[in-house]
Amino acid sequence: MPDHLHVLAVGESDGSDLEAFMRSMKQKTGFWFKQAFRRRLWQDGYYDRILREDESTLVVARYILANPVRTGLARTIEEYPFSGSNRYSLKEWGDAIQTQG
Repeated sequence: MPDHLHVLAVGESDGSDLEAFMRSMKQKTGFWFKQAFRRRLWQDGYYDRILREDESTLVVARYILANPVRTGLARTIEEYPFSGSNRYSLKEWGDAIQTQG
């Protein structure tokens, strides 16, 4: 999305720290962006929401991946160049989302 970012992050231990994760992610990407484009990338703060027990991770992933398609930035989730995961391929996400219906 040109004006915002959706991140689906899963804490994998009791010591997982969302604030530290976001600070590090914004610092590293913001530094690169500032070096490349000479302007600031991120605004201060962020909005976060914890999934409720009755919410499916795949439903949230489907929403995030379909966002560029819904807004006309891409025809398919695979076509949008800024979608991705460090754990699953877009095909794996797409297959899981299709299977879930």
